Amino acid sequence: MVKVVRGTLTEETAVKGELGYGPEVPLPVKASGTVTWLPQRGASVKRGEAVLRVDDRPVALLYGALPMYRDMSATASDSSGQSSADGSGGGGDRSGGDGSGDVGRAPAGTSGQAGGAETAGESVARGAESGLPAGLVRGADVQQFERNLAALGYTGFTVDDMFSVKTAQAVKQWQKALGMPETGIVKAGDVVYAGGPIRVARTGVQVGSEVSAEAVSYSSASRMVTVAASAADMAWAQRGNQVTVELPGGVTARGKVSSVGADASPAGDSGGSGGGEGGGAEGATVPVVIIFADQKGLGRLESGPVTVRYVGREQKDVLTVPVVALVALAEGGYGLEPADKKSTGGQSARGYVAVTTGLVADGRAEVSGPGVREGMTVRIPK
Repeated sequence: MVKVVRGTLTEETAVKGELGYGPEVPLPVKASGTVTWLPQRGASVKRGEAVLRVDDRPVALLYGALPMYRDMSATASDSSGQSSADGSGGGGDRSGGDGSGDVGRAPAGTSGQAGGAETAGESVARGAESGLPAGLVRGADVQQFERNLAALGYTGFTVDDMFSVKTAQAVKQWQKALGMPETGIVKAGDVVYAGGPIRVARTGVQVGSEVSAEAVSYSSASRMVTVAASAADMAWAQRGNQVTVELPGGVTARGKVSSVGADASPAGDSGGSGGGEGGGAEGATVPVVIIFADQKGLGRLESGPVTVRYVGREQKDVLTVPVVALVALAEGGYGLEPADKKSTGGQSARGYVAVTTGLVADGRAEVSGPGVREGMTVRIPK
């Protein structure tokens, strides 16, 4: 005999996933020259550390979304090729307090080289019109670089979109720590940006060869699970939704949905001919990425197939019984056999109470009806 109890029924659905470090992405290295050092596959690289060395100069990893696309310095050359750091050559003294070294570099968006969009003299004039120090290098990329410099512990400058003399002084300290010439100039090939710490996925060149765009590819430094989710069943795949991941060996870990692909892909080879009528839509999948706050909870496994379980449906505050307590009635539907043999309302002592069934999960069934109540004892048929 069992009792009718009130509680929550949760239906879980299982899908297959793949544990790993996410997709491999080539680092946008701008340096040119000979590769003199490469990291090991699987190595973790954090902010300020070298991802490779070119001509025995480190290429440092920094964090940010903007790529490194130009050199940065606090000075530039005027149209005659002479330094305009003192504000001469048309700009005057517009240093505004920290010396004249903030002048003389082409503004953001220009190359500062022959053939660029504007000459140094034109940049000085444009700087004067804007009220900014003439020739100042400024832009979102400067602010991104300065945020990283500050995060590495360097001080004495203001984190903004202007590369000032004070920024250059901090750069010299940074270059000294890296064992580089203390020029105060950041070359486009000196740094490379990624969204955070990276894991070296592979190297596409050898030490001694010319650096290339495929020199180092990286992935996330944290393990994640990728699911090719059915495009027809995406209700669970919402950012922030919690899931349970079962790993080989019986280990389970809690994760959450981090990203959902915007485009559906065909089902691959599972569809047989791959071109059958109507088959593509039914088998289409969308990539779903699941991340974990506790990497240690994943154990030592770095890659492999896993099972992802998520809540499909949930019914709260409902009456439930074990599924085995349900009896198929001759007139249709299901009923329960009360353990109390007393007759009520003209019914026989062995009469069944008809019930309406709902969600079935974890061996229990949701039941309702005028004759069923919480705490009621029913028999399990033999």
